[in-house]
Amino acid sequence: MSEKMKKSSDEMTFFEHIDALRPHLVRGVMALLVMMVVAFLAKKFIIDLVLMGPQSPDFPTNRFLCHMSHLLMGDDTLCINQIKFNMVNTALSGQFNLHMQVAFVAAIVVAVPYLLWEIWRFVLPALTPRERHKSRMFVLYVSLCFFTGLLFGYYIITPLSINFFSTYQASAEITNMIDVKSYLSTVLHVSLACAIVFQLPLLVYFLTKIGLITTAFLKRYRRHAIVLLTVVSAVITPPDLFSLVLVVIPLYALYELSIHLAARVERKMAREEEQESGGTDDTPDNDPDTPGSSAPAAAAVTRGNGESSSAEETHPEGAEAQPETGNAPQAPVAPAEPKIPEDDYQYISFEEDDEEEDPDTIYR
Repeated sequence: MSEKMKKSSDEMTFFEHIDALRPHLVRGVMALLVMMVVAFLAKKFIIDLVLMGPQSPDFPTNRFLCHMSHLLMGDDTLCINQIKFNMVNTALSGQFNLHMQVAFVAAIVVAVPYLLWEIWRFVLPALTPRERHKSRMFVLYVSLCFFTGLLFGYYIITPLSINFFSTYQASAEITNMIDVKSYLSTVLHVSLACAIVFQLPLLVYFLTKIGLITTAFLKRYRRHAIVLLTVVSAVITPPDLFSLVLVVIPLYALYELSIHLAARVERKMAREEEQESGGTDDTPDNDPDTPGSSAPAAAAVTRGNGESSSAEETHPEGAEAQPETGNAPQAPVAPAEPKIPEDDYQYISFEEDDEEEDPDTIYR
């Protein structure tokens, strides 16, 4: 790590921040280029098997729905994408441009954990030790939510969308000639949209940490959130009731999970504040040196046999202290100093005199 990264963020100028960010950008771009080259060479696996898979009858989701349809209804009501359709390319350089686009998107998806790690490394010097400890799982949690949403969109939403749009007919006189660019764009956009939506719990977690939202706020606007989630589901899914319900349910589950996380964060922050406030009062209540303490400040007096006793005895108000009885020796009492009247004092003037004084003269 460079010396500039070791400096605190408030001591660094804008150009120093750019200079510190530069090595992270270089490493991130290099990782993307490497992943892009690998994805470009693996075009048969990525395009033929992964991207073209949802429109095939052998796709896992299509087979599962068809099996459930036969098991529950005894017919092919739920069977989707049973006929593979041919796609066309309408541009001279369309396939090459499509290949480059697919390689670039695949590189970003595969490199997401590494890119997040580089972002975390850039922010790390500006964090306190406590913040570093709490953010050490940042890359894992974000990557986990991202890939969970990506797989949900790819295996659930994409087959339903392809089946709806490919079988929909506005008129029987129209023949579908599906452009391959349109098909791949649908697959990529739907999958990536779900990957972004699944970051909702983490977003709510961080907003709760900085105090922008609370658990009460999320519960109060739960109905509004359901309407908003329904609108989002209608945007990323085909306009049919089955697909809409299939997407709204997991999104609402994510919202409830966000409420649970917000409540947990608030409880943890309350415990930390309570511990900090309780740790500031370190002085015991019975400390005799503390002002307002209830314990009497008694001075220890050493007895003749080495034992110590309190110089102040607690007696009822107005009662005289009783002398001690027994063979224990009493503490010696110092004689009182005699009081000299003020008339016996003679004040000596130290003012300088021109005449020499006899050194044998005694002033009393």
